[in-house]
Amino acid sequence: MAIEQPATRPANPRFSSGPCAKPPVFNLKGLSDAALGRSHRAAIGKEKLKAAIEGTREILGIPDDYRIGIVPASDTGAVEMAMWSLLGERKVEMLAWESFGAGWVTDAVKQLKLDAEVKTADYGEIVDLATVNTDNDVVFTWNGTTSGVRVPNGDWIADDRAGLTICDATSAAFAMDLPWNKLDVTTFSWQKVLGGEAAHGMLILSPRAVERLENYTPPWPLPKIFRMTKAGKINEGIFRGETINTPSMLAVEDYLLALDWARSVGGLQGLIARADANTAAIADFVAQSDWIDFLAQDASTASNTSVCLKFSDARIEDGAAFAKAVAKRLETEGVAYDIGAYRDAPPGLRIWCGGTVETADVAAMMPWLAWAFEAEIETLAKAA
Repeated sequence: MAIEQPATRPANPRFSSGPCAKPPVFNLKGLSDAALGRSHRAAIGKEKLKAAIEGTREILGIPDDYRIGIVPASDTGAVEMAMWSLLGERKVEMLAWESFGAGWVTDAVKQLKLDAEVKTADYGEIVDLATVNTDNDVVFTWNGTTSGVRVPNGDWIADDRAGLTICDATSAAFAMDLPWNKLDVTTFSWQKVLGGEAAHGMLILSPRAVERLENYTPPWPLPKIFRMTKAGKINEGIFRGETINTPSMLAVEDYLLALDWARSVGGLQGLIARADANTAAIADFVAQSDWIDFLAQDASTASNTSVCLKFSDARIEDGAAFAKAVAKRLETEGVAYDIGAYRDAPPGLRIWCGGTVETADVAAMMPWLAWAFEAEIETLAKAA
């Protein structure tokens, strides 16, 4: 029996977790003021790079004495810069509950060969934060992009800590309240919550992190793109927009457009509200469906950006093949692109719910998800 398709389609079917949906107002004409063909060291280039830094500070509420730099290689580059430049002075605790956190563990243990205590949790869970000693350095992801879980708050980080906290916040910045007094190094990439273009990362340093940079020299050689000091002092130019390598001025203009849009929807609190509304639309659907559930085990740690789902129907024997078939069916119909679970994650779906996504599109996609599920269940029944 043919299963009837829903009548309404999402206006924008882009639910990828990175690169993420552009702001709803995005238009290529909006980038016409980009400083193309101009040096990033010219006055116009410096002005735009400085605007990107200060716009980030304004919307995220970053303290005035924190440095903000635009760095190469996206969030990965920013995290690697921090780890290679700052770690090794004391023991480090590596916290991992998803793929990217596991990658930082590999770098710390196998590449830098640090004195590291590794604490891990399965997908959908986080480690027991009460066991973390912040007199050690700590490296962690605030939001697990591949696991659908996030740190609930920063209460576990001591105000009088001796160690540094290095936080990969790439799917959290602009969608969650980050307690800056608890974070010494924070990183994110433009292509996540604000839907910017890829390849550019942001590195945010507290005064404590700067002090470590100026008073500790790691025992390993540092590549040029990781070096943040000159003659024992922090290179302030990096944090004024004098980037280590040549940035794309087109991507810079795109980020500036996204920052303007963020202001128009109420800044950080407006963006958080949009992400929460998107996630609530999925939660309502899950609550009414007995065949699908959140991968996150605890609602208090469930992400409001990278929402991960798992199928819970007993008729499904090959979860990976079934999830792939559902995602493909939705993509073929043009109602949801790129929503398959991350390759290292448990089988299921991952729906991006950051603020650039419209709640109406999430709500319109949910009946299609039910349609695709029923269609694939019927396919299984016919094959049996």
